[in-house]
Amino acid sequence: MKKKVYFKTFGCRTNLYDSQVMMSSLKEYEITEDETQADMIVINSCTVTNGADTHVRSYISSIEKQEKGTKLFLTGCGAHTKGESLLKEGRIHGVFGQSEKQKIDFMLKQEKPFYDPGDLNHIDDMVVDEFVGKSRAFIKIQEGCNFRCSYCIIPFVRGDARSMDEQRILEQVSRLALNGFGEFILTGTNVGSYGQDTKTSLAQLMKKMSQIRGVRRIRLGSVEPIQISDEFKEILGEPWMEKHMHIALQHTSPTMLKLMNRRNVYKQDRELFEFLSEKGYAIGTDFITGHPGESEALWLEAMKNAQALPLTHLHAFTYSKRDGTPSAHMKPEVNGKLAKERLHEIQDLIHIKNYEFRNSYNGELEVLVESQKDGLYHGLDQHFNKIIIDSSEDLVGNWITIKDYEVRKDGNYAELQ
Repeated sequence: MKKKVYFKTFGCRTNLYDSQVMMSSLKEYEITEDETQADMIVINSCTVTNGADTHVRSYISSIEKQEKGTKLFLTGCGAHTKGESLLKEGRIHGVFGQSEKQKIDFMLKQEKPFYDPGDLNHIDDMVVDEFVGKSRAFIKIQEGCNFRCSYCIIPFVRGDARSMDEQRILEQVSRLALNGFGEFILTGTNVGSYGQDTKTSLAQLMKKMSQIRGVRRIRLGSVEPIQISDEFKEILGEPWMEKHMHIALQHTSPTMLKLMNRRNVYKQDRELFEFLSEKGYAIGTDFITGHPGESEALWLEAMKNAQALPLTHLHAFTYSKRDGTPSAHMKPEVNGKLAKERLHEIQDLIHIKNYEFRNSYNGELEVLVESQKDGLYHGLDQHFNKIIIDSSEDLVGNWITIKDYEVRKDGNYAELQ
């Protein structure tokens, strides 16, 4: 009987994709979606913040408490920052880098504890044609990042930016579309840098993807403001473009952006966001509160600037010191409690803006229904807003157009008879 393996994925969509590559590469073991049945657990970790590291350690502790002797393996970004210490503590049987994930059978077979960080120049050549338990497909188009934001550890654990082969990406999309997937999410460490090293571009790739039969909606992971080129602006009106863009700002105070070694400029960010908003786009961003040097005056400026932006979604977190980054030595530090208060303040602001956006939109919603919970169906519309649907029919995996719905503070609701 084959031994059972459970995959526990933390962090970003790139990790979700990497987990799928491991599942697709697994030949000598059986995948289980029930961790209590697993002989082995592969933990695909994130290390973007201290909180991410803590979640991984807590998960390991929870498995240890079960005392079943389950073998634990660590991969992902945390393999490079915490792998060796967890191995020395005897809490993990093996550690391997992202470049080794296609050798998953070989890794799981190792009798002795091991540490194999792999290399940071690796490019995937795997073609994934299925996603276990998902209705949307994640397509990894690049790896690594050439930016050196002062707070960020990721370039040190993912390497410099490098693009996947275009033909391989298109082959993957074709196979997944044949298997019934209609929504594709382009993911990577720095998605907008795709094609810079291969003399192509993100816009060209997306145009080619859109011509593949079965592709209904293409969604992007996070892109940088300077990566929205004139060529990219030309595809904004295409019917297959999700009407939601996630554009990383990290802050809205010009002084803080310089301290963070960011490449974006608030004045230009605002012009871009207003342009996208006029095109009917919902706009999300990343934001860090409590970075060293964030004085009360700079925070008030940031909130005033954020108020002026047509934002609808937010991925915000408090600053987390990462050893080896320039920000780790910056002063003055911001009190953790204050950083959290500022986090809630900007979250509340964008929550109100999202409600206003949904209230002012009076068109139809194009929804991909993803799951069912407690008799209600959950999905995402073209603006990346959640909708809950009451229906007597089984809607999971379906695309539906919703004309009548109720806009509530926490989301949209619809009844289909």
